[in-house]
Amino acid sequence: MDRMGVSRALPSIPKDSLSAAIVAISVSTELVEEELKPYLDAVLNVAIERKKGIAHQVAESGILPVLAQILRRKSTLTTHTAKLVAELARDAPVREQCFETGIVSALVTLLLSQDQDLLLHVSQAIARICYDSNLQQERFLRLGVVPRLVSVLLQHSRNEVLLSSCLLALCNLADMGEEDGSMLSWEEGANFGEGERLFHGTSRYSFGLTSAVTVVRLKQWTNGQYSVTVEVLQRCSTTLWGTNIGRQTGHRLQNFPHLGSCPNLYKVIKCSVKNIPRNRNLRAAMFHTLL
Repeated sequence: MDRMGVSRALPSIPKDSLSAAIVAISVSTELVEEELKPYLDAVLNVAIERKKGIAHQVAESGILPVLAQILRRKSTLTTHTAKLVAELARDAPVREQCFETGIVSALVTLLLSQDQDLLLHVSQAIARICYDSNLQQERFLRLGVVPRLVSVLLQHSRNEVLLSSCLLALCNLADMGEEDGSMLSWEEGANFGEGERLFHGTSRYSFGLTSAVTVVRLKQWTNGQYSVTVEVLQRCSTTLWGTNIGRQTGHRLQNFPHLGSCPNLYKVIKCSVKNIPRNRNLRAAMFHTLL
């Protein structure tokens, strides 16, 4: 429907066609929400199936700025569109255009919502967009995403799925996470200080012989002010350690050089990222956030 309230003809191509859906979304300002939703569904279904070439087709179609506009409208389609963006963000061609098209800023704004379903899709999208990209990580940090993620995490810590998504987003912002976090299982650990929250994410590889533990530590310094520290620890099972010690007593493990000769089997990597970094390496600072 246009601004004068007059309905216009929809594209004459079949609704189940990805091309038809992209055309319809590109003229979304001329459609009412009920007309637009089936086209968003069509793109979402193809995105979930991860059909070859869809990422390039979407990136080249010009609909990403339109999706950003829909997110800003905060309508009944907002959650649906956030879910679509989160699925599309699995692919690099889409991730690379999320800042220039306005999707990044729209997602950061939506973190102020109280809708937990919406927050889940938004945090998933953020985690995927900034995965393995220092440029996107810095852009999010400059927009103040850290305090908003921490706020969501603290407010909805009983929502395990949302909690996991926010923790993954913080890890990916620190360039210390995974693409989708499906192999991570999070649990809250014991706190050793007042105003501190500790979360452990475990992931197993090589049939359980080696594993990685991601530790996210939230430390409250003053009222509403937190620091966020991300650590990744690599370890192997005691059985595997004993087997290799028997073969290589007194020597560094030849089969597992990444473990070095550290007696407690851990390799610790600390990450410090300022909320608004300037000419800093993302692995050299600590998140400082004001809620």
